[in-house]
Amino acid sequence: MFEAVIAVCLTVAGGPCRDQLLPGYEAPTEALCLAALAARPPVVEAGLEADGAPVCQPMGEVLDFEEVAEGVFVHMGLIEEPNRANRGDVSNIGFVVGGQSVAVIDAGTAPWMGEGVWRAIRARTDKSVSLVILTHMHPDHVLGASALVRGGATVVGHTALPRAFADRRDNYVESLERLIGPEAMLGAGAVPVDVTVEDKAEIDLGGRVLELRAWPVAHTVADLTVLDQETGTLFAGDLVFHRHLPALDGRLLGWQAVLKEMSGLEIARVVPGHGGPVLDWPAGGADQQRYLDVLEADTRAAIDAGQRLGEAVEGIAQSEAPLWELFEAYNPRNATVAFTELEWDNGRLSPDPAPPVATSARWKTGGVR
Repeated sequence: MFEAVIAVCLTVAGGPCRDQLLPGYEAPTEALCLAALAARPPVVEAGLEADGAPVCQPMGEVLDFEEVAEGVFVHMGLIEEPNRANRGDVSNIGFVVGGQSVAVIDAGTAPWMGEGVWRAIRARTDKSVSLVILTHMHPDHVLGASALVRGGATVVGHTALPRAFADRRDNYVESLERLIGPEAMLGAGAVPVDVTVEDKAEIDLGGRVLELRAWPVAHTVADLTVLDQETGTLFAGDLVFHRHLPALDGRLLGWQAVLKEMSGLEIARVVPGHGGPVLDWPAGGADQQRYLDVLEADTRAAIDAGQRLGEAVEGIAQSEAPLWELFEAYNPRNATVAFTELEWDNGRLSPDPAPPVATSARWKTGGVR
């Protein structure tokens, strides 16, 4: 199979360049690929410039996926911080193949990952990639979407996603350019959210229905889950973590309530945002529920003891340290967010109808999450 690529560079003189996939020109021979390019010349997106003409070459890097249920595929990211070695491959991505089209759930950290998803789908089916559904706004789930959008996919997300992502996008990209390199992030532009979900929605992929549900503030302000009704597979995004310490970027009490409600769902399996790649349910959420309960109990105890934030963070949830990966990267931030929230809840500070919500959590290496 041949595909079309074009070398793109930042318009700034001397800026980095990379070969960018041009989705939709795949063909069994180079001649047919070139003919498709001639019939439908591609347009380079704003902010980049082409370094030469498009070329056709054998298919490039394909992201690996496991079929976890019939027609349901999952790529498991590494339980690591983003760095130049892993190029940001640190979160789970899925896709579901319906009778007429394919839906992708989350898109990874960088454009190369979205391109790898496209190739993985094309290796299995020629059905159109109609949707990319984003479970929340964190960059390791969102910034790979550009290739899928160029391929014609409609972007779907929580009603709060457009604002939440727009407020952080520049910081996300700047941070990731430091962590994984500016070349890898070329083309990680704005992600246009075409369809938003305020409560629930259903999408038919052709005899295969996905149920989308927007949740109250929990892990973030924009958490969305995707249920494949045919197999009972729930893509939970970062509402569910496995092995990787949960990262609190919304409201602790809200997250506990959402998990309690989710535990009653009649489903066959859960795909978490990190780890897995699939978990039995509700047993697969027990470790996370325990951690959040410990986080709450220890935070309330620190507040009741009159501790200040800096002192409290040192002790909150330390009993959980041996049980999670990346504990030191995320627990101090979790404790800070929980302390701020529960100070209001405990009445230590003046009541406020809208307690502060965290606007960012940080990767250990300095990236914004």
